[in-house]
Amino acid sequence: MKALKMGLWSIWLTGFLLICLSIYATQKLPAFNDNQMLFKNRKCNHTRPRIAIFAAPSPFTGSVGSRQSLAIRSWLGLSPQITVVLFSQHPSVAAFARNFGSRLLVEPNIDFTFLGTPFFHSMVARAQAFTSDISVLIDPETILLTDFISTLNYAYKVDHDWLLVASSRNVSSLPFYLSDDGKNWQRKDGKRVRTREFQEIFDQSPHWNRCDGRMLMAWNRGELPLHTGVLPPFLYGKGIHDPWVISEALSYEFRFVFDASWTVMSFSLVDPKHPPDLSGRGSLGSDGEERSWEYVGNSHLGSLYGSSFFHGINYASLAKLLNCDGQYIFVNITVKSVSPVLDKRLSSQKEKTLHFWTLKKTMACIDVTRSLNSRLDCSLTDKLESSAPLDFSFSLESLLSVIADENKTIVLAVAGYSYRDMLMSWVCRLRRLRVTNFVVCALDHETYQFSIFQGLPVFSDPSTPSNISFDDCHFGTKCFQRVTKVKSRMVLQILKLGYNVLLSDVDVYWFKNPLPLLYSFGPSVLAAQSDEYNVTGAINLPRRLNSGFYFARCDASTIAAMEKVVKHAATSGLSEQPSFYDTLCGEGGSNRVGDNRCMQPETNLTIHFLDRNLFPNGAYLGLWEKKNVKRACEKKGCLVLHNNWISGRLKKLERQVLSGLWEYDISTRMCRHSWHRTELAIFT
Repeated sequence: MKALKMGLWSIWLTGFLLICLSIYATQKLPAFNDNQMLFKNRKCNHTRPRIAIFAAPSPFTGSVGSRQSLAIRSWLGLSPQITVVLFSQHPSVAAFARNFGSRLLVEPNIDFTFLGTPFFHSMVARAQAFTSDISVLIDPETILLTDFISTLNYAYKVDHDWLLVASSRNVSSLPFYLSDDGKNWQRKDGKRVRTREFQEIFDQSPHWNRCDGRMLMAWNRGELPLHTGVLPPFLYGKGIHDPWVISEALSYEFRFVFDASWTVMSFSLVDPKHPPDLSGRGSLGSDGEERSWEYVGNSHLGSLYGSSFFHGINYASLAKLLNCDGQYIFVNITVKSVSPVLDKRLSSQKEKTLHFWTLKKTMACIDVTRSLNSRLDCSLTDKLESSAPLDFSFSLESLLSVIADENKTIVLAVAGYSYRDMLMSWVCRLRRLRVTNFVVCALDHETYQFSIFQGLPVFSDPSTPSNISFDDCHFGTKCFQRVTKVKSRMVLQILKLGYNVLLSDVDVYWFKNPLPLLYSFGPSVLAAQSDEYNVTGAINLPRRLNSGFYFARCDASTIAAMEKVVKHAATSGLSEQPSFYDTLCGEGGSNRVGDNRCMQPETNLTIHFLDRNLFPNGAYLGLWEKKNVKRACEKKGCLVLHNNWISGRLKKLERQVLSGLWEYDISTRMCRHSWHRTELAIFT
């Protein structure tokens, strides 16, 4: 009897001690802020989320390789609720997508650089405009496994707007293959692979893609923004943009930011003999030129924009989503004690004491994560190389060889900083028309750097006058007279390099690509816009040749005539426009032929004045005063419309914006697209 009492007493004492230990351990779990109790599971939403995965196939100007193909198939096989969108303008990507039906889409209508690199801010904007419950941005070579879906299903039920980030691993070889339908991984004997077998491979591959720009980011379609302010025009895949977004989200606390690297099993296949160069140093473009300027540009943008908190961000401090013993929990593992208060059970019963053994398993799971977490930390301070010079490595010759079309034709624009927004509207219009063979001559250093940030093919003219004010550089001013002479010099230089040139001022709006028609004029013909405003009569009258839009072929007659124009303008106190007419058509029109031509007698060059119904100037038919300028021009069959015959830059800008012939959104710093609806404003 005494032994029985002692046994009962021992059992009671052991149970009491276990309860005390459990209570003590629970009290040691510091709760997150009270507002984070908002992360309780949604009770009313039992549907599966619609997931849109966005990626830009790499290499950006090449075909989708075998690694990208494998990754995309792995995404589509996870769930019928997944739609994949590929950002690309390459025909081979569209051909690849046709093999997968409506669940694999190609989106070419975002902003790309002249080398084909997509802009990150344009990708994010397109993803946010897409109809889905969850948007995912992912590297095109990252392979996803099934726990990706279960993780997103859990996060979707979290009753707060969130931003999920996850890192993948590098795996050199994989002894499995993906089934034809993409739903299962199999061994060579045809048996299905279990998750545990993947984990064993990952344990042998401790290399994570954390700081190299291959992070996965996902967010729910909520009311809160990802960040505040404007997302800078980062180039995708060139560093900085992922941590910048994470930093902004953490700094302003709009969304709950957490790291799901431990619950999303993902990996990239890499060749150990040729590991990917993601540092940005010495990477080469298809033209053989170094492209480190893309990374330097992102570093400049990262240091100039956003919160100061960005400089101290580290991933180890992010809240972690773990799956411990089949239960998802959010934890902060940077402190010695952690709080899984966002576990479904705890969110509804915060005061309830965990079962001792459940608590023990949870703590063990967290300890393992904590021991590995240090591997995922990195410093980004050394990546913000704001002091590094931002400069192209292209010479003018190499730049022209990259952008020229099959006819060796270049579209040339010349612009100063005060016209940067009009330059971008012009560029966006050409991009929409799929005209990619344009180049920008920057009249000042500010325009040169601005153009690099915007991904434009740009060069500077060292002979451009430096002591001029571009704010007042409009028609009739001394500045205008000096600057316009740069245009004819640049056209002559490019002609001598063996290229045809279409010179277009940035205030010329293109309705259609005029090059097919301009090619029809043949050699030894310079086709130029007429500045005559009278509806009837000759259009080649004295001083009516508009030097803001003309097409010059690379032939001996044209080069010789342009040399005369440049020489005449160099000694003239006027702009280059009178020099064009007096040199080519003769003073007073002595070289006129009929009502629409001139013949330069010394070079045998024909000057053809273009049909004003197709190439109207700013005073012809009062088109700019029409209620619907676009409709009036399209009815006339206009190919272009020049925004001239108006005095002052601001008036010119106002007229073009209010007419609706404006293609650039300065508030978001990207081109306007059909999916991107914004209110236009006039900026000075």
